[in-house]
Amino acid sequence: MSTTTLTPQELARVNAELGKDAAALVRWALSLGQTSIVTTNFRPFEAVILHLVSQVQPDVPVVWMDNGYNTEATYRFADEVKRQLGLNLQIYLPRRSRAHREAVEGATPALDDPRHAAFTEEVKLEPFARALRETQPRVWFTALRATDTAVRAQMDPVSLNPDGLIKVAPLLHWSSKDLYDYCEQHGLPNNFDYVDPTKGEDNRECGLHIAH
Repeated sequence: MSTTTLTPQELARVNAELGKDAAALVRWALSLGQTSIVTTNFRPFEAVILHLVSQVQPDVPVVWMDNGYNTEATYRFADEVKRQLGLNLQIYLPRRSRAHREAVEGATPALDDPRHAAFTEEVKLEPFARALRETQPRVWFTALRATDTAVRAQMDPVSLNPDGLIKVAPLLHWSSKDLYDYCEQHGLPNNFDYVDPTKGEDNRECGLHIAH
């Protein structure tokens, strides 16, 4: 199925009929027969989206923009989930290591520091743009949730980016309890020792979902 046939009417129908059914939404998106990826940052409850997608298509590329600033627990969690689910994990790193960047520019700039935008571009946005160029997806699965930020609260579970990329957020309407229960039901590991230096605050956008 070509993405050009995904009309606004079809998007509206899918959101209305499948928007609250994560597993059905994943099956629908993968049935389009398009090249797909799922992005992850291995924050709390990320195993849910990875389990949902990999159960339908085990070899789907799992793209991780490892900014180099993750906690030790996050790195251990990433390895554990990869091993348990047999993920096709593809890691994208910034062009410079954290040690290189900090040697030249110092510690992570504060949110109100004019250099913070350049920091976010270097450690998250550029690696993601590179991942998109290399994987050439037509379907992008993301674990974003409506409760995360004001921007995400306005999103639909399925949307079409200007470049034709189909963005699928199966967990958009899930609560933390929903996610916790899913992890318990399926014996999935979790990680609560997570920090995103590009956001700084839990309800602040990092820019990735605004840019894409």
